[in-house]
Amino acid sequence: MIEWGTSVYGAALSAVIAVAAVILVFRELRPLPLALVAVTAAAAPIAWNAVLRSTSSPDFFVDAPLAVFPVSWQDVGSGVWTLALAGAVQGLSQASARRGVALALVTAAAAFIVDIYLY
Repeated sequence: MIEWGTSVYGAALSAVIAVAAVILVFRELRPLPLALVAVTAAAAPIAWNAVLRSTSSPDFFVDAPLAVFPVSWQDVGSGVWTLALAGAVQGLSQASARRGVALALVTAAAAFIVDIYLY
């Protein structure tokens, strides 16, 4: 089980990396989409980790035995929750559904990768 401090650190790092990825991939510089990326990339992993902590689910934290891709169910959950939240939020805020989905995918991918490799 990861500690709250680690969860908050990982969520903040996810937000920073997701915003950087969206700026690099989409050349997005408008404040609202970037703020939504940051908030969803941070909030969803914190929410998922809160669920895992409240249910005392240590089995979700077991990494796969692959050195290059040591993913766990906890990592997958962070990515899925981020995709769901970012998809809903970006879908409601973007004029184009394609753009909203693309922003959500990049946001979720960043949160997923950060979760696997950086905390």
